[in-house]
Amino acid sequence: MHNVMFGGFAGTKNTPGTDWGEQMLNTVASKTIRHLFTRSESIEIAVRCYPSSKLLQGIIDSFKMSGRGLVIRKEFRTEEMSFETDAVSLDFGSVLKGQLNLKQPTQAIAQVVLTQDDINESFKAELVRKRLENLSIPALDELSGGQPISFTDVQVQLQPNNRIRLFAKGNLPEHGLVPISMSSTLAVERRRRVLFQDAQFEPDAVPESFREISQTLTTALAEILNNMVDLDRFNLDGVTMRINRLETQGTRLIFSGYAQIERVPNNP
Repeated sequence: MHNVMFGGFAGTKNTPGTDWGEQMLNTVASKTIRHLFTRSESIEIAVRCYPSSKLLQGIIDSFKMSGRGLVIRKEFRTEEMSFETDAVSLDFGSVLKGQLNLKQPTQAIAQVVLTQDDINESFKAELVRKRLENLSIPALDELSGGQPISFTDVQVQLQPNNRIRLFAKGNLPEHGLVPISMSSTLAVERRRRVLFQDAQFEPDAVPESFREISQTLTTALAEILNNMVDLDRFNLDGVTMRINRLETQGTRLIFSGYAQIERVPNNP
């Protein structure tokens, strides 16, 4: 399903002679943005360009996008995503050809909402799994007999105050599957990396005979996770995302930040 919201700004719809620019841009922008996602439940676009004659110079006042159920790179679902720019300078000729080409880079305020289910599904994605499986970790050689180790069945539970609980299994050649249970605080480093801070082993969820090994594996897994969620690995071509803050709200994780847009990407 794909929804397009024409106008959408107070006062723009009723002004005679100014709708054509906004409607043209809505149509072109919604087509362009829809193609960035593997799937989308709904995408709404609202462009403000008053008066419409400014579009001939390629100037629009602001641009808003909000979407639900957007899937990035086939495997990463976001519950909600929205961004809003200030004035944008476009190549008007590209709009007439059904494309969006920026004359100069622009910034957008952005917000992304992930559900707990989205996060847990993302741990099954190939991009993520290959960073958790068949790992050679020198610090664990004694436990693994020098063999590679894999972490599987990762499940996250979001907690208040940016805390999470995380359960997983460590696959050790000598010991089989070892349950892992940890809690940590989600934090942001340099606006681009998500950190699992204050990682603590939670022994209550682990059988006593496994606890010593599980604690060692928990420390190793926390370190791996801290090096995994880096926004620069997920950037669309021409777009740099940055996080200002994150917040857990029930079973939702909300990221607020901004996007620096050098050019509108053609392909996800």
